[in-house]
Order: sequence, then structure tokens, then C-alpha cells
Amino acid sequence: MCGIVGVLGNHEVAPILVEALKRLEYRGYDSAGIATVNNGTLDRRRAVGKLVNLSDLLVHEPLAGKSGIGHTRWATHGAPSVTNAHPHMAGPVAVVHNGIIENFRELRAELAEAGFQFVTETDTETVALLTQMYMNAGAGPVEAAYQTLDRLQGAFALAFLFQGENDLIVAARKGSPLAIGHGHGEMFVGSDAIALAPLTDRITYLEEGDRAVVTRNSLEIHDANGALANRAIKTIQIDAARVDKAGHKHFMAKEIAEQPTVIGNALANYLTADGHIALPDPGVDFTAIDRLTLVACGTAYYACLTAKYWFEQIARIPVEVDVASEFRYREPPIPDRTLALFVSQSGETADTLAALRYCEGKAARILSVVNVPESSIARESDLALPIHAGIEVGVASTKAFTCQLTVLLMLALKAASDRGTLSEEALADHVSALRSLPALMTTALEQNKAMQNTARRLSEARDVLFLGRGLMYPLALEGALKLKEISYIHAEAYASGELKHGPIALIDKHVPVVVMAPRDTLFDKTVSNMQEVMARKGKVVLISDAAGLEEANEGVWASICMPTVHNAVAPILYALPAQLLAYHTAVAKGTDVDQPRNLAKSVTVE
Repeated sequence: MCGIVGVLGNHEVAPILVEALKRLEYRGYDSAGIATVNNGTLDRRRAVGKLVNLSDLLVHEPLAGKSGIGHTRWATHGAPSVTNAHPHMAGPVAVVHNGIIENFRELRAELAEAGFQFVTETDTETVALLTQMYMNAGAGPVEAAYQTLDRLQGAFALAFLFQGENDLIVAARKGSPLAIGHGHGEMFVGSDAIALAPLTDRITYLEEGDRAVVTRNSLEIHDANGALANRAIKTIQIDAARVDKAGHKHFMAKEIAEQPTVIGNALANYLTADGHIALPDPGVDFTAIDRLTLVACGTAYYACLTAKYWFEQIARIPVEVDVASEFRYREPPIPDRTLALFVSQSGETADTLAALRYCEGKAARILSVVNVPESSIARESDLALPIHAGIEVGVASTKAFTCQLTVLLMLALKAASDRGTLSEEALADHVSALRSLPALMTTALEQNKAMQNTARRLSEARDVLFLGRGLMYPLALEGALKLKEISYIHAEAYASGELKHGPIALIDKHVPVVVMAPRDTLFDKTVSNMQEVMARKGKVVLISDAAGLEEANEGVWASICMPTVHNAVAPILYALPAQLLAYHTAVAKGTDVDQPRNLAKSVTVE
């Protein structure tokens, strides 16, 4: 989604703003702009496309000043254009915005009646014009911004910059994240700590409903009720906020390669020396839980679908899995002794956060599995379980997905241990399998060339199907999502047993079918479905281990050999070929791997 930065500095701010915006590129955007105040004069520059276009514009039309705000826009209201790009200006105020103003039409009508003219298609222009209206009526900058905020409905993060005010930014957060950075005689505003990491390691996270008056030497925060609020200053790890490709062509390639290391980090943070699972305080007593509700969006939803198998088969707990955008509006009953578990890489996913808030006061416990421990979802949970994946920049999730799976499996093992559904010997077997994962993933990455060759052939297809049974079914879904996300090839996934219930009608000689089938107890049934595809001239890509390929490789279009692995951890390992096939297919097609069209890394609006 949109990215916001603001700087009250001691140096020329335009290059600082652009560099900070570069660190927010991973969020997805289609235009960018900055505004500064120089000797009291407010001005701006905006450009469509990548940030290099804004940088080029600033070479020819420099923007001076030591105070400024910047923005990367992901279009919601109005097409990508210079006119619709942020910052929006109206008289003495410039505004940058992440989110959606739900009542902008009513406000727009009111402003039109008052004689104000609109030049954009955006909801954000309404914010700037409202602020101008209140300032025209005699309000000062802070008062006008606060009066405007009182009128807004929806989800937003906002930053205001004012003509004649070289030492002031007003910031507000409702539904979309925003952080304040503390420097030495300087202050900063950002959508997340990544943008601010080179500038400061001291961060204050605004909470829901907060409004902040920021100057170079002060920060005054009012909470949703208007009372002065004392928000903590937290020190972040600068090294943890580094964003570079480390010699790889794309962030996605780097993040795929990092998976053995980050999964090792996740295991080290939850497994004890004697082979038990240790959760952060206050922990969870699964003997007090009768059922689980798992809620997420996108790739995290597929992690939840995988975890359903683990919790039900290993811990014998009934599990319901929901897409957050449906769950929040269906308003399902939440029985007593239900544990509600929310999974989100960013910890700021709007629908997932709304679903969590629906469960407050209804579920016995609220847990979250997140990659950002200071995120809204983490802070509003009874217990947050970090996945320790490190910063993930590529829009298509890779290492965050496998780390989510790793933490969810350990949580299922903890539940099984608490409830006595798994013997000590069986627990030790599962823990041993988990500990073997980093080495197995390193071995699997050695198949990169074979996957690249197969991907070149896939890149010529218009449609691709993925099949899987049991734990491989959610992985088939994830493989199809990855392929369509970054290569723009239409891809669908089905449970193998559903093939004859409709999807087999799609099979012909032009349709590759990726079959994910380790040599497990369901292998023979999956191979039967695969044979049905081949009988109709479908082109099968079989992903299996050596035993599986020896048995079923004859006649397939392509095959990929994976290491032999314990059934329970197979989904984590088999995520790798799903990711690499998608990656190399996208590279072969020449698409933007790290920032695919129309997508955003963190979906902070509905």
C-alpha cells in the first residue's frame, strides 16, 4: 500500500525523502512525490512510475528546504497520474495519505457547495481542502488539521505540512500504521521503521486513533479521546532494517535463498535443548482449548490451511480456517474455549486486524503469528509469536511463508504435547524432522537449475494447473498464487481428488499441470489422478522425491527431484519448488518480480 515519510531535518530534505521512499518501494506503488517548506514557501514535485522518474524530475526542477513530506501512491481512487499523485496541496497545506476516506463523497459535496474546486479524482484531496477551509476560517495549522481529522471516516495514516511552518508536521493514525522517529534536533515520520532506519534507531509507534504534533525538538501525542498520551520510545536494530539484494538479481531470489537460515533462526527461538517447544510468556495452555479459529489473507491464509491438517491430525483439535475479509463481515459465533489465531506477515493487514478486533471479548485467547513484533496485530493479541524471518521486501511472500509454517507446526506440536495426543517419542521424531529442515532446504536449492529449465517451458503457457492431496493441497494453492502473482499466467489449484469433478475439462495438450507429490501415504492416489491428466495429453510437471520419481516419472513432461522428508514437514520443504518455478517463469517472461503490477506488499486498506 501507500508509503509515507516526513522529515524535519538539519539538511536539505529532498534527497533524504527520496531515499526513505526507496525503502518503502516494497509496499507497491504507481506514482511518487514530495513536498517541502523552504523559507516558509510550500512547494511539491510529483511523478508517475518508479522513483527514478521523481529523482530525474528533481534534477531538472530542484526542491529546496529542510522540512518535507513524501509519498509513494498505490491507486485506490483515481488512476495513476501526476494530478492524482501525492502530496496533495490546497492553499497553505500539503497532505500525504495511506488508506481510504470512506465519507469523502459527502465531504466533497459540502466543499463544492462552499465554492471549493476539485482537480483530482482522489479522496485525499478532500482532506487538504477541508484543512484549507478551516484555516481560511481562522484556525491555526494544528487546530485545522485536528478539525479535519474529526470529520474523517475510514482508515488512514496522514501527514500534514504547512506554508510558513518550517518546524511542524501533524501526523495521525487510524487503521493504517505510522511511526515517529527521534533524532538529535531532528524528527521523522514513516509508515514503518524500515523507512526511518538509516535516520534513527529510536521509534515511537502511534496507536489507534493517535494524533501527533511533531517539531524538531518535541513530540506531543493525543489519543483517540483527545487526552495527552505518553507513547514509549523503542530502540530498533539498525542491522535488522537493512534492505539490500546481497548480490542477487531480485529481492525475491535473495529471500528464497535465505530460507535455510531464517528457518534455523525460528527453530532456535522456539525449540529447547531437550527437544520441547517453548512459547514466549504468557504461553498457551491447550488443555483449556476446545477448538481453533485461524484467520488470514493471501499466502498467510494458505499457511493456515496447512496448519489445519497439523492441528487436527497431530493435536486432535477441531480447526476452522477463514479468509479475514469474509470472516469479519460474516460475524460467526465464537464458542467458549476457542483460541483465535491470526497470521499476517506485516501485522497490519486491514481485514485480519478487523477480524481480530471482532474476536476480542469473545475468544478465550487471541494469538498472532507475525513478522513484525511491534505491529498492530501483535500489540492487540494476548500472545504474539514472531516468525523471525527478517525483513521481506519482495511482494510475493517466500521466507515469511515458510517461517509461518514452521512456527505453526511447532505450535501444533505444543498443543499435541499439552493434550497428550503425541508421545514423547513421536514428539522427538517431529522435532528431529524440523531440525533437519535447514539442511534439506539447502539441498533442495541445488535443484535451482532444473527448476529454471522447467520454468522456461512454463513461461510459454497461458494456463497452468496445480494438484496436491492432503498437506500438498494448500501448497498447490500457494504455488498457483505465486505463479499468477509475478508471471501473470492464469493458474489454478485443486485438490487432486476434485479433478474429475470439473477441472479435468480444462486439460489438453496446451495445459501444464504441476503435481506436488512426495512419496507418502497418499502418493498412489495422486499418481492415479496424474495418469488421468496424461491420458488427456496434459503436460505433467511432477515434483516428488527419488522414490516417487522412480515409480511415476515415466511419460511426464518434466520432473523435479526433492530430498526425502518427514511427512509433517514436507509442506515447508515443497514450498521451495513452488517459489522457484514462479520466480524463474516470471524472469523468463520479463515481468517485475519484486513489484508485480497492481499488487502491494502490505494491504492496509479494504
